[in-house]
Amino acid sequence: MPVWRPDLPQLDPWELPVTPTLIISTALATRDFQDVHHDRDAAVRRGGKDIFLNILTTTGLVQRYVTDQLPDADVRGIAIRLGTPCFAGDTLTFTGTVVSPEKIAVAGRTAAGAHVTGTVTVAS
Repeated sequence: MPVWRPDLPQLDPWELPVTPTLIISTALATRDFQDVHHDRDAAVRRGGKDIFLNILTTTGLVQRYVTDQLPDADVRGIAIRLGTPCFAGDTLTFTGTVVSPEKIAVAGRTAAGAHVTGTVTVAS
C-alpha cells in the first residue's frame, strides 16, 4: 500500500498530555540520566520551569505520530530541530503534512511555541 494518500494531505492532529511520569520513564528508558529530566529542583536551578522531554523521546514521539497514522510506512529517516522545551504539564500537539510520497513534514507545539519541527522520510 503506498504511503501517499491524496485524500489525506494533512495528518490528524495528536494531542499528548506531557506528564512527569512520561518524561521520567522515557528518559530512563533511553538511558538519559541527566537530572533535568527527572529532578524538578535541578531543572529549575538550571533555568527551566520544570523537568522536560529529552531529544530521544521527542524523536520517538515524532516517529510514533507518523506511523500511527500511516502504519504501512517504513521510516527511513527523521530530521528534526528542537525549539522551545516541552515541560511537565504541557500539552504537546503534533501536526503533519504529506509533502510527497516519501516526505512528511511534522511539527510539535506547546502553548509556548514550536517544540519540534522537521521531516520524516518514509517508504512503503
